Amino acid sequence: MKKAFPILAFLTVLLLVYAFYQAMWVAPTERTMGDVQRIFYYHVPSAWTAFILFFVNLVASVAYLVGKNPKADAVALVSAEVGVIFCTVVLVTGPIWARPVWGIWWTWDLRLTLTLVLWLIYVSYLVLRRFSDSAQTPKLAAVLAIFGALDVPLVYFSIWFFRTQHPQPVIGGGGSIDPRMLHVLLINWLAFSCFAFLICWARYRLEMLKRDVEEAEALESLLETGTSPTLAKGKLGGGPQ
Repeated sequence: MKKAFPILAFLTVLLLVYAFYQAMWVAPTERTMGDVQRIFYYHVPSAWTAFILFFVNLVASVAYLVGKNPKADAVALVSAEVGVIFCTVVLVTGPIWARPVWGIWWTWDLRLTLTLVLWLIYVSYLVLRRFSDSAQTPKLAAVLAIFGALDVPLVYFSIWFFRTQHPQPVIGGGGSIDPRMLHVLLINWLAFSCFAFLICWARYRLEMLKRDVEEAEALESLLETGTSPTLAKGKLGGGPQ
């Protein structure tokens, strides 16, 4: 697996460069918005990637609540971290796109507001994981993650069922898109998905290594105080995963 990582990293970089070339020079220029519309190839794939990562977080959180598997907890943490990064890209690129098109940086549109709420929920999740040392922290975080995941379908379907300033969906929902634009959009989404997977992979390995070190240090500390190895392992097993 270690040998596969640099190969995947190299292929991902090539794919990102190719996707950038497609977005900037190959995709046709939109008639009404002009070149500013090209941010679409980063705004939309970032949103889709964030949604996938939050779904992974949901599944891993449920798995942790059911089986108390520390690996599931690590997956939940990592997917939330990377998901927040991509959601941040969405919130940054949206106003940059909106300013020349709508004439404003931000409006309390339903989809925009729900996206901001989604970001705040998962930032709260990360703050909880970072600053709480309680043994119940993983469980509380998993519950918060499940609550946060409920906002994802609200964000996605908000422009399907309500009048909003945000453009209607270009795929489904009565929208339309030039086939060449759709091709470039999917290439960028693939590139972003590979990049997200790469980051999650590296971050997961680092998180598991960190937990192994913390467990070893805790075991060593217990042994130094004269606690038997069997009792020490029992205490570690009841602590936070």
